[in-house]
Amino acid sequence: MIDYLIAMYPWLKAGHIVSVISWMAGIFYLPRLFVHHSEKVKVPSDTDRLFCMMESKLLKVIMTPAMLATWGFGLSLAVIPGVLNWSEVWPWVKLISIVAMTVFHVWLAKRQRDFENGENHLTGKTYRIMNEVPTVLLLAIVIMVVVRPF
Repeated sequence: MIDYLIAMYPWLKAGHIVSVISWMAGIFYLPRLFVHHSEKVKVPSDTDRLFCMMESKLLKVIMTPAMLATWGFGLSLAVIPGVLNWSEVWPWVKLISIVAMTVFHVWLAKRQRDFENGENHLTGKTYRIMNEVPTVLLLAIVIMVVVRPF
């Protein structure tokens, strides 16, 4: 199995990069939808239902499959001998950041259900602030992989 993964390394890496880009696109966009939904849309209304549909499809059709693919490709890469040295600090910081990104994804899914149920109580300002979380995590992840500072 390991020999197969070694042979597939470039394809696994390509799949990982594409799935990360897809996940991040959604994880940046969904909170922006929440900002406009919370600030500009009357509940209930046709526009409210439209926003709920867009948010739900973004989450379920793009973001969640991309997150699962990111984890799948990433774990496949991680088990290839020589790809990671777990005695170094950087892979652990990256892993913690990825887990935090996943927790943020779950938080977004809960907020999407709140909107769907007409129970959103957060402000546009809150969603604007929370939209910075994935930026910080993305910076940590990219720096750990590319620079490997420790």
